Amino acid sequence: MTVSELGKILSEMSQNAPHGKRVAKIHLFGVKYADVILRNGFSVKEIVTASGINQSYETEVSKGIKLSEYVLPKE
Repeated sequence: MTVSELGKILSEMSQNAPHGKRVAKIHLFGVKYADVILRNGFSVKEIVTASGINQSYETEVSKGIKLSEYVLPKE
């Protein structure tokens, strides 16, 4: 998986989030893809830039990555 692919996924998750749930979906992205991001040494900044969402959401993706040590997403 590439930074561009992750950016596309992040963009879709963000855009398709129900009203008032955008930040939660961005956290979920961080949780779901933390392993890929960390294993490949990808930059959160580059992923957020590739997604086209506001750069301020870098913090929220980072929070999701940190949460990934403690939570599992429901599927």
